Amino acid sequence: MNQDRREPHADGSGATPPRPAAPGPAVSAASTGGGSGSGAAGTGPGALDRSPLSSLSPLRRAARMPQDVSGPSDLPHAHPTRFCVLGPVEVLHGDVCLEVGPPQRRLLLVRLLIEDGRPVSQDTLLRDLWPTDRPTGAASSVRAHISRLRAVLDPVRQGRSTMLVSGPTGYALKVPREARDTTLFEESVSRAREALRNRQLPAARQEIDTALGLWRGEALAEACEHAFAMRERTRLDGALQDARELRATILVQQGETEQAIDVADSLVRRDPHRETSWALLMRALYAAGRPVEALRQYERFRTRLATELGLDPSPQLRDLHTAILRHDVDVLGTPSSGSTSGSTSGSSSGTTLSPGSGFATACVRPEPEPFVGRDEEMTRLAALLAAASANRPQWAVVGGEQGTGKTRLAEELAARAVAAGFTVARTRAGQALSGNRGISHTCPTVQLLDALRQDGTDSGQDDVARQDPLGTVVRELTQAPTLCVVDDLDQAPQGFHRLLRRLAKVLREAPVVFVCTLRDPDAPVSSLLLADLARLGATWLTLDPLTPDDVAELLAAHGEKGVPPEEAAALHRRAEGHPFALAELLRLPPARRTGPRAQVPAAVRNILHARLVELPDGTRTMLAFAAADGDWLDVGLLAAVQGLAPDGLLRLIDAAVTARVLVWDADPGTSGTGRYRLPELARDVVLSTQTPSARQLRHAVLARELASRPDTDPARLARHLRGAGPTAPGACPARKDDPASGH
Repeated sequence: MNQDRREPHADGSGATPPRPAAPGPAVSAASTGGGSGSGAAGTGPGALDRSPLSSLSPLRRAARMPQDVSGPSDLPHAHPTRFCVLGPVEVLHGDVCLEVGPPQRRLLLVRLLIEDGRPVSQDTLLRDLWPTDRPTGAASSVRAHISRLRAVLDPVRQGRSTMLVSGPTGYALKVPREARDTTLFEESVSRAREALRNRQLPAARQEIDTALGLWRGEALAEACEHAFAMRERTRLDGALQDARELRATILVQQGETEQAIDVADSLVRRDPHRETSWALLMRALYAAGRPVEALRQYERFRTRLATELGLDPSPQLRDLHTAILRHDVDVLGTPSSGSTSGSTSGSSSGTTLSPGSGFATACVRPEPEPFVGRDEEMTRLAALLAAASANRPQWAVVGGEQGTGKTRLAEELAARAVAAGFTVARTRAGQALSGNRGISHTCPTVQLLDALRQDGTDSGQDDVARQDPLGTVVRELTQAPTLCVVDDLDQAPQGFHRLLRRLAKVLREAPVVFVCTLRDPDAPVSSLLLADLARLGATWLTLDPLTPDDVAELLAAHGEKGVPPEEAAALHRRAEGHPFALAELLRLPPARRTGPRAQVPAAVRNILHARLVELPDGTRTMLAFAAADGDWLDVGLLAAVQGLAPDGLLRLIDAAVTARVLVWDADPGTSGTGRYRLPELARDVVLSTQTPSARQLRHAVLARELASRPDTDPARLARHLRGAGPTAPGACPARKDDPASGH
């Protein structure tokens, strides 16, 4: 039997720790301040440090280190004889590693340890130790090994051994729980979870590193090929995977995202069907500012499930994917504490990604941005509160693309409603954002009741079972003045739309205001409901971008008064007047917002990256050429360099417009005329996704095409020739198969 087999390093780095005469780390990296626990030599769990106790395993240190009750607990005082099975079996007595003996005796010790003090008959030992080819005299061999083990485990005993005992039902090894490294591991993991729940991140990190440092290789390594150890090995392997996921969670919450990515990547390679590990990897990549890679990992997992198991990712993982696409801060927090038990995914199987589980978000919202530029809209919505107070139901629809401030407007209205004595209930895409948190109902009536009920009582299921569930909702709405904010109505399921349509028809007297926000008023799922609301005379608002004057007011609200108008105009132009982009730009130093040193804020870059990655290859190529050429799209030029007819190029452009990467600027005062434009922030992101050589090749292709046109602006041609560098047409021969041409 190969006793030198090792599992990957406990932190998932793949490194194999050295195995000294006295195994294990002295103390974790977190407790010594040495390193971050990434698995590098001398820093991670399982590495050796330079402290005076560095020659001792965690179990040996347990007998010599005092208990610190003020912080993360050290390992508890141990039994004089201690047993380590998180790797090749070892027995420690004080500071001495006892010599157990040959492989078969070590296997016998493992077999007895697994039973946790229960007797094992001689027949069972013979069958388990020699499942095939049992030698002659095997029974005598077992008795001899038992005798030698007694001498090793209890060398100073007087009379019969009290540790390895025998009786009519067989042999039993009486070992206290605190004498096992498995117990110390599980207790440290439990303390790490508790510290994480209490937001004590350094303590959680120290505990989990201590726990993982107890692992020296495969659990029960001597029995890796024996059936009797399969169940316990599976249990311990699962506990190790849980602990590694917990460590990755802690790393994300500490902001050490690159380490978290390394750990999560090792986890998905170890168990490629474990959905919680994939969710951790996606979250870590997103937190590191790499949303494109996070989306690619989702696609890898989805494809693997479909091809290997015929399953789909769970709804919770699909929601995480959508949240990354939409940069949804209500979903994209850092994974919080709790059980991180993972499961194979699939819509037909259970998962622990729901709220209240190991992946419930713990997102702390920033302070809201100053509320500017929406006075007219707020006046109209506030009037609805006054009308509802007279027992007249009111409906409003607020439209606008992502980032135009729909949610911010609704939040401001909610604050005013609370001040006026209203109860506020919120749903997002038909899912309750208040009420019964952590309970997922599929019935739209229950979902709305969850949002309406502020006491968290789980009475929704009983209400739905009544004969008149719609009447239950109506009665709930008539109890007190209520503002119902329905965010992302166009993303809600058809059943939720049907419920709102029925409410719109039956609500005649109730002190209620419904405010529905949506991005796409033309979405098929919304059309019937919106038609009903139009017939009821609903208030309809479409949020336009902020004006340059609004931007100046926003700057003043941030304490930046007296900003020159041209600077406010430049900021307005770069953000396209979108409140979200403006808010993110204002987080940057003034010199980095506009001009030659301007940066793209990370949150804005994440959103645009996510949009780009979903586009077809041809559209991304077209955008790369367009970004090299300038803000305004030259449709004829782009069609020529890509070898497309104009209608073929327009199909690519349509995809980019639908994804909100390109915009159509209509000519004022005319109908149907205008130009396509690549906004400044989008152009910067497109350029940043290309290597310098790719940008040079595209400049060269554009320069060759422009040089063939007699009406080309010389300054424009010169700019592309400079951008092409050594690939400029005059510096190298043109190639028809130039990969940058998109042919």
